[in-house]
Amino acid sequence: MLRRLPYGANYLRWEEMPELRGAIEDKSLFRYISTGESVSSRLEQLVQERLGATRALAVHNGTEALRLALMGTRPRAGDPVHIPAVTFVAVAGAVLSCGLVPVPVDVDERCALDSTLLPADAQRVIVAHMEGMVGPLPQGVPYLIEDSAQAMGGRHADGRHAGTVGYAGTFSFHHAKVLTSGEGGLVVVRDPDDWELLRSYHDHGSDREHGKYPVWREGAFYGENFCANEAVAAVQLQQFRHLDDILASLERHHRMLSAELPDRPDLRQVARTDGDVKVSVRIELESRELRDRALTELTDRGLPCWTLDKYFLPEHPVVRGRASVYADGFPWNLDDGSERYRPRSRDGFRTTRQLLGRTLCLPLAPELDATGQAQAAKEVAATLAAL
Repeated sequence: MLRRLPYGANYLRWEEMPELRGAIEDKSLFRYISTGESVSSRLEQLVQERLGATRALAVHNGTEALRLALMGTRPRAGDPVHIPAVTFVAVAGAVLSCGLVPVPVDVDERCALDSTLLPADAQRVIVAHMEGMVGPLPQGVPYLIEDSAQAMGGRHADGRHAGTVGYAGTFSFHHAKVLTSGEGGLVVVRDPDDWELLRSYHDHGSDREHGKYPVWREGAFYGENFCANEAVAAVQLQQFRHLDDILASLERHHRMLSAELPDRPDLRQVARTDGDVKVSVRIELESRELRDRALTELTDRGLPCWTLDKYFLPEHPVVRGRASVYADGFPWNLDDGSERYRPRSRDGFRTTRQLLGRTLCLPLAPELDATGQAQAAKEVAATLAAL
């Protein structure tokens, strides 16, 4: 069972995209070209209602969503931003592209940022809900950003949706995410004034009315062009109609595979919470050698699996090498070597490095019916049992 398409891509249907047809027939692919309500606006309203967010803003991709959220904090060049030591490199890239310096913070066994390692005066912190595992949030951080790119539909213990608790939350519609439009992103914020600032920055620093040329008020700051595309927003609307189905099917497959895992002393399943998005079953094996053997055996049988080693940022070339497209090394050159730029870990990330080397993720397939999921679970479990 080789799943060629991730999650929401399996649910793409032409007949479910009236908004896309309408945008093409109206020849209105730029969100502000017409005087009426745009598809992007309808998407943002749906997100607000579905996730319980105060305000939402559609952008081109998840990295832009992070950049926009960071710029909304009105930072100073070179400010440190604490980020998880285990996450996709786009998080570090978004920080750097804003002229800020990423500071890796070690993680727990679920790969959630360990907030006990943060300095008491941390101002900007990004937490990443890796593989749908909704992690705990640090308290007292003025600008806490929840990177929920892999956790669309997840919930915190108090019932609030992932991405809606901090200063801002970001989401991705990249092809490999729970919902997909190939690319695409969202920012949600709690404060309407913050949304107004982000909306202005994402459209060249302007004010904007539908169907009109943008207006710049006196004292307007510069911005960038992050405005969403109407065709992409239409696909995202279609995807949202399947979110509950996808989440429920992932839950079912997760239960099946969890029940089938072999009872071995050298294999442990990493626990998930009720609020997690069950995109995979994550297991920890006794050694890297056993993990690599499992990886090879599953791959040879066409059973999908992956590791998390590539997400270890302290050893990623972008972070380790500290190179820059700027001739003077900006913004890395603003790191003055003081305590506030020091990576935060109890043991130099040794425990995390070892943990990642023993970890294997078994992705789940929401597009399969119950029979197909049960068969897939048995095949994976039998392969692991035979190691």
